[in-house]
Amino acid sequence: MTETIAQPKIAAKNPNKKLKFIIGGVIIVLAIIYLGYGAIKNTGAYYIPLDELNQNPQAYVGKNIRVSGAIIQDSEDWDATNLMLRFKMSDQSGETILVSFHGSRPSNFDEATEAIVEGSIQPDGTFKADNLLLKCPSRYEEAPDANQYQAID
Repeated sequence: MTETIAQPKIAAKNPNKKLKFIIGGVIIVLAIIYLGYGAIKNTGAYYIPLDELNQNPQAYVGKNIRVSGAIIQDSEDWDATNLMLRFKMSDQSGETILVSFHGSRPSNFDEATEAIVEGSIQPDGTFKADNLLLKCPSRYEEAPDANQYQAID
């Protein structure tokens, strides 16, 4: 009597397993690209010179842009109850723009000479700033030259 030993059956390779892995990887890569593009598109801001903005402000209505310029002294209008700061900026050519910023007034606004604002131009020509960065001259002054001073004998 001969005994028959049952041989384990070897499963055939599943060709769909590799295909499913590749398709899943492609979907993940496409999702990452889509989310990255959306984040850059929503947070990116183009720098526009103030004179170019004033030439055709309607072309930039609703677009997220960045503008810099000198703060015109005595143009500040601060409404503390509504947290609304309004001021005017100008560039070297004399072009000006009215900026409105909703938020707390920066403590160093009085010392600031220049501002960089990021936001959008409104249909009435006012620049609605979402971000306000100030440049203060005291923080960017050059250090005195050591050779400038001579010892007194």
